[in-house]
Amino acid sequence: MLFRTVSLWRKNIYRHWQLYCIVALPVLFLITFNYVPMFGIQIAFKEFNPMQGIWHSPWVGGKQFEMFFNSPYFWPIIQNTLLLSIYALCIGTPAAILLALAINEVKNQRFKKIVQMFTYAPYFISTVVLVGMINIILSPTTGLYGQLSHLFGVENVYDILGESKAFSSLYVWSGVWQETGYGAVIYLAALANVNPELYEASKIDGASRIQKIIHIDLPAIRPTIIVLLILAVGGLMSVGFEKVFLLQNMLNLSTSEVISTYVYKIGLVNTNYSFAVAVGLFNSVVGFILIFTTNVLARKYSDSSLF
Repeated sequence: MLFRTVSLWRKNIYRHWQLYCIVALPVLFLITFNYVPMFGIQIAFKEFNPMQGIWHSPWVGGKQFEMFFNSPYFWPIIQNTLLLSIYALCIGTPAAILLALAINEVKNQRFKKIVQMFTYAPYFISTVVLVGMINIILSPTTGLYGQLSHLFGVENVYDILGESKAFSSLYVWSGVWQETGYGAVIYLAALANVNPELYEASKIDGASRIQKIIHIDLPAIRPTIIVLLILAVGGLMSVGFEKVFLLQNMLNLSTSEVISTYVYKIGLVNTNYSFAVAVGLFNSVVGFILIFTTNVLARKYSDSSLF
C-alpha cells in the first residue's frame, strides 16, 4: 500500500512538475526565513551569551518570562498595545466597509475610478514619509498648525505631538487616512460578486439604497469581514513598530510604549537578547490564542471561518 502511494505521488510530480517548481520557490522562501529562524526561540529559555553561542548558553527555564511578568512595565505596555490595536480595529474596519459601500453605490465609472485612486494612493506612502508629513503639519513651532496659531495671535500653542492622550488618536486616524482605501478594495472585490439579479429584484420591490445595502451588500461581504476580523484580532498584540517608534518622544512615552518598541529597546539597545525573545514569544503565543479563539467563535456563530 505504501509503495503504491509513493509510486502515485512520483507519477503526479512527474506529470505536473511545472506546478511543483512554481510552488517550490515560495515554500523554500517560507522555510528559510520563517521556520529556520524559529530555532532561535530557545534563547528565551537560556541566559544567552554571544561568546558561548545559542547551543552552549546555559538553560535558565522560565526566568526571562518571570522577569517580564514582574516588571513594572508589564501592564502599561500590555495596556498601551491593546488600546492602540482595539482603537485601530474599531475605527479602521468600519471605515473601510463604509468607503467600499459608498464607492459601490456610485454609478459614474470615471468618478468611481478617480475616488478609488485618491483613496488608495496614500497606501503607497512610506511610514517615514507619513510621520514626516505629520510633523510638518502638527509641529507647534515650525509646522502649518503652529504657524496658523501664531498668525491668529495664539502664544502658547498646544503641542499635539507631545501630548500623551493625543498619541492613540494620532496613530489611529493617520492609519485610517493611509489604509482605508486599501481595505476598501478587498470589500469592493467581494461586492463585485453579488448577483445583479438581486439588485433588480430589490428595485422591483421598491427597496431603498439603505435597504439594499442592509439586505444585499452587507450579507454578501460578511464572510470577508469575518475572515479579516479574525486576522485583525490575531494581530492585536502586534502593533506596528515603525510608526509608533517614529512618533514616540519623551513626552508621550507613557502611552506610546508598546510591546514591539519595548522589545527593540531591551533586545537591541540594551543587548538583553534572551529577555527580548521571551517577550516576543509571549506576544506570539497570545496572538495565536486570540486568532484560534476568534476562529472557533466565528465558526460556531456564523458560517464563515479562517480554518
